[in-house]
Amino acid sequence: MDTRFKRVLVKLSGEALIAQDGFWLDHVTLQRLAQDLADCASEGFEIAVVIGAGNIIRGAKVAASGRIDRPTADSMGMLATVINSLALESAIEAVGAPARTMSAVAMPSLCETYARQPALHHLKKRRIVVLAGGTGNPFFTTDTAAVLRAAELGCEAVIKVTQVDGVYTADPKTDASAKRLERLTHDEAISRDLKVLDTAAFALARDSRMPIMVGSAHAPSSIGGILRGSALSTLVTP
Repeated sequence: MDTRFKRVLVKLSGEALIAQDGFWLDHVTLQRLAQDLADCASEGFEIAVVIGAGNIIRGAKVAASGRIDRPTADSMGMLATVINSLALESAIEAVGAPARTMSAVAMPSLCETYARQPALHHLKKRRIVVLAGGTGNPFFTTDTAAVLRAAELGCEAVIKVTQVDGVYTADPKTDASAKRLERLTHDEAISRDLKVLDTAAFALARDSRMPIMVGSAHAPSSIGGILRGSALSTLVTP
């Protein structure tokens, strides 16, 4: 176990769940991520998770069409994160680890409503807490929700698990000269407009002095590897 961090918040990209045939949910990827989270919990890490909804809908993109206003489109995105969170909770429970979904948007017939003290209780009981509904407000991304919840719950780091194995100087999918950065500061990430997290999330992480580790969702045992230091990643520090 990496002794630097005990309680962490894992931010998963919703896009990582898209199947190769375009279906919104790849069950193999979901099961692999669930097993990875369960393995980390069994090693003693206390884990909260925020998962995006890019595999289903992006509120900002829907609003950009001009047919649906931004608050409504963002509300649709928040509901989509609940779908992903319930799927992840079920997958984690299926591999034998306890998990609880808590939503910032109250829907008590489906899951618990998020509140700080009950969430802390679940973490102390070694349950993986899946935090749905974003911040519960429009105009804020799930990246910002992840940093906000990490600060609220006393997490020692945010683990951003995405499509690439770290922060690059440019998009490695479109720029062959892009180089992966081993380490940088929040201020550098903001000033260089590096797009791994949105600016509001980076600013909140800077103000909270919250380290962020960025790595790939597609490597075997990706989350555990990032936490143990055995997988490629970038560390963003105050």
